[in-house]
Amino acid sequence: MIPSVSVVIPTYNRADTLPQAIDAALGQSHPQTTVIVVDDGSTDGTGSVIARYAEHPRFVGISLEENVGTAHAKNVGIALSTADAVTFHDSDDLPHRDKVMRQARVLGKETIGAHPCLNWRLSGREPGTPVQVGAVLTHHELILPDGERVEIRRTLSLVDDFFPNLQMAAGVPGDWTHVNSGLFHRSVFDRLGGFSDCIEEDREFRNRLIMAGEVLWVIPEILMTKIETADSLTQAGATDYDSPQRIADRGRVWDAVGRWFATREVDPVPIDLTGVGIRSCTNPDLCEREALSRMTALRDSVA
Repeated sequence: MIPSVSVVIPTYNRADTLPQAIDAALGQSHPQTTVIVVDDGSTDGTGSVIARYAEHPRFVGISLEENVGTAHAKNVGIALSTADAVTFHDSDDLPHRDKVMRQARVLGKETIGAHPCLNWRLSGREPGTPVQVGAVLTHHELILPDGERVEIRRTLSLVDDFFPNLQMAAGVPGDWTHVNSGLFHRSVFDRLGGFSDCIEEDREFRNRLIMAGEVLWVIPEILMTKIETADSLTQAGATDYDSPQRIADRGRVWDAVGRWFATREVDPVPIDLTGVGIRSCTNPDLCEREALSRMTALRDSVA
């Protein structure tokens, strides 16, 4: 069975790039695709952009009362999704038309087994038994502000925080290989929770998947184009790769890997949306009703 999919797009003050990201997500060839845009307290014209799509039968526009950060915005999308699987696109991402379909078909396979030539017992499985793929990743290309095109291929760099000694010929340190734009089976969030509140939330979540022994499948093709702009998180001075905040968050992520090597224990990150309020919601019938009702701004209107 091909799983249904929610495409969650967290956004903050990106009204100029958001429409093309929404159009590309709604234009996916997988017919059971719902797009959930989570406006993280934007102060620009994002609300007007969301209003343009309010009547689309597969679109949900969520406007939060205040800015809570990308990790919490993604967690809002997870909590409100009713689909079998969830993927996350940035507000400047252009997925190829079949990106979600190809990921969903892999995620829905029931014939994938633990091949006996691999050491499956290290991840708590027996060789020859069926496995459920937890996440399907793809390669992508990155268009930098100066026009340079960089291909980002998820290979050994998936484990750059575990084995940096394997990365010396990667070209770009770590190859920016996190899990943004991956497609995740709903059960992954049930087991491991959501995103940690930091600007390295993708990196942290990726590591947690690996440490917990989740099965990651990589489609070896470029299925996403990411458009970097001067105000992207990785380009802005306060949050770029050399910023004090990102360095501190990276240190927290590395500490967690160190603890895992010592203990082999993985702590889930419960999705806690206490205090996260929703100002407005288009198409609430497409949302998980109980989660929507818990977010105080809409409690009375959806009760």
